[in-house]
Formats: sequence, structure tokens, C-alpha cells
Amino acid sequence: MGFKCGIVGLPNVGKSTLFNALTQTAAAQAANYPFCTIEPNVGEVAVPDPRLEALAKLAGSEQIVPTRLSFVDIAGLVRGASKGEGLGNQFLANIREVDAIAHVVRCFKDDDVTHVEGRVDPTADIETVETELMLADLDSLEKRVDNLEKKAKGQGEEAKEAKDTLELIKAALTLLREGKPARLVERKPEQEKLFHQLGLITSLPVLYVCNVDEASAAAGNELSRKVEERARAEGAGCVMISAKIESEIAALPPEERESFLADLGLKETGLDRLIRAGYGLLDLVTYFTAGPKEARAWTITKGTKGPQAAGVIHTDFERGFIRAETISFDDYVKYGGEAGARDAGKLRLEGKEYVVADGDVMHFRFAT
Repeated sequence: MGFKCGIVGLPNVGKSTLFNALTQTAAAQAANYPFCTIEPNVGEVAVPDPRLEALAKLAGSEQIVPTRLSFVDIAGLVRGASKGEGLGNQFLANIREVDAIAHVVRCFKDDDVTHVEGRVDPTADIETVETELMLADLDSLEKRVDNLEKKAKGQGEEAKEAKDTLELIKAALTLLREGKPARLVERKPEQEKLFHQLGLITSLPVLYVCNVDEASAAAGNELSRKVEERARAEGAGCVMISAKIESEIAALPPEERESFLADLGLKETGLDRLIRAGYGLLDLVTYFTAGPKEARAWTITKGTKGPQAAGVIHTDFERGFIRAETISFDDYVKYGGEAGARDAGKLRLEGKEYVVADGDVMHFRFAT
């Protein structure tokens, strides 16, 4: 399964610098002028998970394969993007293809790095981006209303779906006209699929990424605290990171990174925090497979049942699913691996209705 987190923000907030460090490539040009990223750049990154090494050691695995997330560096947005200003149309088309938004916000002052609006104000920056996204959603929904109202007057399944869609659209329009994002629409679980099909940008979960100066990397600063306060009020995620430090770390040999971080008073890279936060933002969990060949992490959404989890490995596993031999990670480690867990009675046989838990170590049985 592919999960994409779009990196967005105003020009010159550090998006491309962050993306370069994140993927440890120079795929995205980082330059001190707007629109330096013309095409969206996609980079896959490993989700850090220390449990994999423990599993690999116990299973005698030759290889470790972590689960991954895709980050998409999307061209900078400016005021008026919803009306086509800057690279607005391209920006909006690209952002509709992601599963969540990592909104990079400038929380540093530097006279050598210009701000597209001539001042450093993270709250105003957030509102500029959010307003453009809401205006784009508003325009998208208003164009659909007349056609759906005509369909809703008919009979049958098409009319029923049109009525259900209209209900969600009107709820979203009410919020958007009040200056609130579509993600706040109250909906029932059975409406979730239909709501998702609306393709609303402001329905996507948001993670604010505070790009701070080097001196503020450990404790933050006045600007980043404003963003954290806003994130708490919205129920959004928030991560503090120094894109400049991360780019320096990315250029170091792996064996030198730990001491570099320690000198800065940091326990881990901001990128590791960002990746984990993106993973959590998308409501994802990890299950594992472990054997002599490899110990591997697999990404699924929370609430996924056994057959669908198996299908992430191969569609044949889902179609022919019989059962899943399952051991919790803690039991796998406590009893020294699969054999020890089996002898201790900790290996469970789970069927088609089993909801896979984070950390499950699984072996699927299926019919060909």
C-alpha cells in the first residue's frame, strides 16, 4: 500500500531543503526564489522502528526491510493560488493526490532568505495557505450542486447517492463559507467513503512542521510556540525541526550522526520525528513477518482485518486467506522467537475477522 504525505507551504519556508534532507538526495532544487520546485518530487523514506532489529536477530534474518512512506515536495503556494496565481492550478492538482498534508511553516528569521509576503508570521502564513485551500474546495463543491440536485429528484440508487452526496456537500459548504476546513464535517462511519470521494483538500489530516533556526532546534522559539498552540486548538499534529540541521546530518556518514546530534542537545533527528508523526497522522500501524531470509515491516491502516493485511504482501494471500499464525511483538521477544512463543502457548491462530494489532508478528496460511 502506498501512503503519500504532501509537503506544502509558502515559497522559501524550507520545504525543498527539508525534502532534500528527508530523502538524502538533491532531487528537489533548493533556491532562494519562489517556485523553484516546478514538478512535484516524490521520495520514499523508511519509517524508523527499532523492533525490526530485535526481530531480525531472533529470527536470524539475513535482511531487514522497513516499512516506508512517500513524501511529495509540492510547488510553493501563494495568495491567489485558488484563482490560478503563481503555480496555483498545478499546486492544487498535485495536492489532491496525497493522503495527508505536512504543512511547513517558517519559524526562523533570516535577512538572507526573503519571505514572499515580506514578513515572518507563521500564523498568517498558515491562514494564507488554509484560505487558498478552502477557496479551492468551495469552488469545487459549488460547481457540483446543480447537477446533483437534478439527479436527486429522480428515483433509484443514483438518486439516493446524489441525495447522500448533497447532504455532505452542503455540510462542507457551510463550514467553508465560515472559514473552517472540510475535515470538521460531522459524518457517520458509513458516510466516510462517500465523503472521501469528494476529494476535498481541506478534509486531509494536517501535520504542521515548524522549521526553526539551529539555536531553537531543541527547545523551539516564540514563533514555533504559536504554531504549536494553533495545532492543539485544531487537533492537528505538530513537529519542530531545523531543515538546515537536517540537511547537514544527511550529508554526514551514519557513524558520525549520533555525536553530531548529541553536540546539539538532540536525542534523534527531526526527520525521524517527522516520519513517525506522518505515520501516526495517517492512522497507520505496522505488522511484521520474520524468517531466515528477512525481517520485514508492513504498513496497514488501523482497523485492517487479517485477509486485507495479508493482501498487502500479495493479492493471492487475501483471496486464499485461511488463517494467520500470530504472535505479539512483546511475546516474540520475551520467549526468544517463534519456537519459544509457540511452546509457551503464545502463538494464536486468527481468522478472517481478526483486526491486526500494531506489532503483530504474522505468518499467513492461504489456499492457492
